[in-house]
Amino acid sequence: MSTIEFYDTNSQFFFDSTVNADVSELYHPFIQHLPLGARILDAGCGSGRDSKAFIEMGFKVTAIDASRELAKAAAELIGQPVLVCRFDEIDKTEQFDGIWACASLLHVEANTLPATFLHLASTLVANGVFYCSFKYGDQERVHNGRFFADANETLLLQWIEHTGLSIKQTWITTDVRPGRENEKWLNAILIKA
Repeated sequence: MSTIEFYDTNSQFFFDSTVNADVSELYHPFIQHLPLGARILDAGCGSGRDSKAFIEMGFKVTAIDASRELAKAAAELIGQPVLVCRFDEIDKTEQFDGIWACASLLHVEANTLPATFLHLASTLVANGVFYCSFKYGDQERVHNGRFFADANETLLLQWIEHTGLSIKQTWITTDVRPGRENEKWLNAILIKA
């Protein structure tokens, strides 16, 4: 079973377990770099929780997810269509002020992450802001039917080396979901040159 199939099969469980997770403290480091009414790509929107928050803040959001079932659930939550596509299928002619990739790029194999970052960066305007988060570590693994590429600061630097992106800030947080307090996350704000 692929990671996308996992989300299609378990979409309701995943939706229910994440839609109310309070990650609002992650928003400020991202939105402080955005102009009013900015265009945001929610890359791997999952339940649509963050898209909904950004729409309510007055941003124009394009939400995508590779899971058809999650995209359906997210579209219902945010009241607008969610595009079903992978990161490398995003139309490069699109231009966004910000990209939000919360706990989504971690499902991409490490050896293809440089190309994925490059593709996504091509849709960012100059000085555009890119938020991403990964489980903290340095291994690739399959856990409960899903593929994960963990990251630390060194790996992230390697992945974005030839993308025009630079690290503005990184910080570590703990998982906000009940029972997962021991899980550490690497958060990063990247800026496009």
